[in-house]
Amino acid sequence: MALVGILLFIVFLFLSGIHIYWGFGGRWGRDTAVPSNEKNEIVLKPKAIDCFIVGLALLGFGLFVLVKVELLNMLLPLWMTDYLLWIISLIFVLRATGDFKYVGFFKKIKNTDFGVLDTKYFSPLCLLIGILGVIIELFY
Repeated sequence: MALVGILLFIVFLFLSGIHIYWGFGGRWGRDTAVPSNEKNEIVLKPKAIDCFIVGLALLGFGLFVLVKVELLNMLLPLWMTDYLLWIISLIFVLRATGDFKYVGFFKKIKNTDFGVLDTKYFSPLCLLIGILGVIIELFY
């Protein structure tokens, strides 16, 4: 089960790195990683601080996974060890489900650059993260 935890940590570390890169002004992949309307106009314009917050949160999620699978020893409140990974998993399953307009498996606007990538990569990855989190929770 530690292997699942390491895999999930690597995914979170990679995603964290991308968000922090964007926070520092990196452009690679940024325009296709945010929702856009039918005219491919970006509908969400995150600021650098938003990218840093998400990047640090993802890094924290990854470190928590290592704690959960007992590869990192850290004293945490009982509620965190009991519920946090369930909450993280739920967040990613909800992201995969989407807002029914721009993001997720049930989005209406699918034929944009973001929509295509979301259907092929982003939403499945979010669902996978959610499932791996549940698997870890069930066995740890």
